[in-house]
This record gives sequence, C-alpha cells and structure tokens, in this order.
Amino acid sequence: MITGDGRRDLPHRGRGNGVSARTRLLTAMVIGVAVGVGVSIPGTWRYGVLIGWIAAAAVFLVWMWYSLWPMDAAATARHATTENPGRGLTEVTMIGASLASLLAVGLLLAGGSGNKSIQAGASILAVAAAWSSVHTVFTTRYARLYYTGSDGGIDFNQDDPPQYSDFAYLAFTIGMTFQVSDTDLKTKPIRGTALRHMLLSFLFGAVIIATTINLVAGLSK
Repeated sequence: MITGDGRRDLPHRGRGNGVSARTRLLTAMVIGVAVGVGVSIPGTWRYGVLIGWIAAAAVFLVWMWYSLWPMDAAATARHATTENPGRGLTEVTMIGASLASLLAVGLLLAGGSGNKSIQAGASILAVAAAWSSVHTVFTTRYARLYYTGSDGGIDFNQDDPPQYSDFAYLAFTIGMTFQVSDTDLKTKPIRGTALRHMLLSFLFGAVIIATTINLVAGLSK
C-alpha cells in the first residue's frame, strides 16, 4: 500500500540497482577509450573520438535504462533518494562529453576528406547518443528533485506516484519541444532545472539541423 505522501515504503521492483553511478561511468569510459583507440590506430583520430564516444554512450544508456525502466514508483523513490557515489560526477561528465561530441562532429565534417557515408553515419550516431544521454541525465535529475522535495514539485495529473518512465516522459518532451506539455512544474528548483534543460535542448536542436544540412549538402556533391 501507499503510505504517507504516497512516494515511499512500497514493495518495489527493479533490477541492477546495486551498481553505483561511478561504476557505470568508469565502465562506459574504459570501453569507449578502448574502442576509440582501436578505431584510431588504422584510421583517423576524428573517427576514433566519435566511435569511442558512441560506444561509451551506448554502454551508459543501455545500462541505465535496463536498470531504470522497470522500476515502479517505490523503487524510483528509493533509487532517486539513495546516496550513490559518483552520481553528480556522472551527470556532469555525461553532459560535458555530450557537448564535446558535438564539437567532434563539427571537426569531422569540417575535415572534408574521407568517405561521406561513413562520416554521415558516425555523425548521426554521435549526435543521437549525445541527445539521448543528456535527456537521460535530466530524467534522473527530475526524479531526484521530486522525491527529495517536500511536496514533489511536478504535477503529472495522475493519482499514482511517478516512476522513472514518467520522468522520462517529462525530460524527453522538453528535449523534443523545448517546453512541458501536460505536466505542471510547481517549484523554483525544478523550474530552474527545466530552464537549463530547455536551453541545452535548443542547442542540440540547432546542431541537429545544422548537421543535417551539412550532411545533405556533402552527400549531394
């Protein structure tokens, strides 16, 4: 049964909850560096950086969503409020790496030489990985703000307490539209986080449009 504020002390389900954020980050980084170096040796460092980033982001995203998606509200609350070594470092690192990957895409496309199809594929995957990573980080951030706040701060217009899939709905809606839809943000910390999220999302939207135009122009030559 739901007790108290309806957000804690419930029987819960989830998987992979015992792995720290630091372990996930280090594992993703090691795999990314290994793949990047392996690609750079026979090829070019520009491809190595991008492919390494794609590999690292893929490990991070698959591992995160494998753990988070099946969590119900009680498991989400417990996970979001539990002290997890390296959580803040993981968020900063993934957002920073996502932004850096956009620069790497620009350098690859500005190089002009090389197989256009490979450049297009690597660029699209790198941008998609960065976009998904940023919104995944904000998904966990909204959950943490909600479950550590006194009154939640986000109205999902439902009776059941929210789980990670609900916070993903909020995060990816902002990521795709730069605004909220049918959710209400009720506290300053959450509105401030949403504002930063919207600005980052706008940047990604501009980069995606510019990358698409560049790729179409390059492939048509």
